[in-house]
Amino acid sequence: MKRQVIATKDAPAAVGPYSQAIRCGDLIYTAGQIGIAPQTGKLVEGGIEAQARQVLTNLSAILGAAGSSMSSVIKTTVFLHDIKDFAAMNQVYAQFFPDAPPARSAMQVAALPLGSHVMIEVVATPT
Repeated sequence: MKRQVIATKDAPAAVGPYSQAIRCGDLIYTAGQIGIAPQTGKLVEGGIEAQARQVLTNLSAILGAAGSSMSSVIKTTVFLHDIKDFAAMNQVYAQFFPDAPPARSAMQVAALPLGSHVMIEVVATPT
């Protein structure tokens, strides 16, 4: 199966030896995204809601560059610095997946890059 690297300037650039996403066959795998605004390269302010919104916006841009969209996401993994933020994250998340949401795993982790509150990665199909 051929691998295709996906990259867009509408989402934060990779800051290490990884790609924003890889398309392999009929699946698109994104790297975990945190709430960095691509325009500034900085983590957005405003807590879990603002960061979750930026994360999902970044993922949407990456999927768009791969010829997909949020409606084609089949699985998400959500990493939270504090599981108590789950309900607040979930309110924002639901806005991006209003119909037939994907399968999801969510967990608390000890730390996230740049002190982020949330990181999300997705697996999607082409639109």
